[in-house]
Amino acid sequence: VAMETVSLEHQIQSVQRHIAFLKKEQMELLHDLHLEILRLQKHCSELTHDLEIKELEARQQDVLDRELEEKCRAMEAQLQEKEKDNLELRKELRHKETLVAALRSSLRTKERRFLEELKRRSHRVTILDTELQKQTEAAAYLS
Repeated sequence: VAMETVSLEHQIQSVQRHIAFLKKEQMELLHDLHLEILRLQKHCSELTHDLEIKELEARQQDVLDRELEEKCRAMEAQLQEKEKDNLELRKELRHKETLVAALRSSLRTKERRFLEELKRRSHRVTILDTELQKQTEAAAYLS
């Protein structure tokens, strides 16, 4: 019986040592788990903060994009208006070029007529001058 009691006491001490070892291992594991939880919470907070910043930047970018789109639409409208004005100015320019060409043609025709008339009158003046000279000579001869 004493042998059995000693053996039982050894078994109890062995079980107590195993229990103490397991408690120590469990405490270390719990400590490591708490540290990992803290690290993960910190990482999650950082990711949440990064996400909030990115969402804010995305909202700001959306506002900028909308503003740029509005400016582009306004500029496109201005461009279309300017193109319309340019088209009208081109039409007006073609019309005026046609008028200028017609006026040049008319001016050349009038200039030609004027030069022809000038030649005729010059010729007539020469003839009359010649006649006058003959008459002057005849009058001088007769006098």
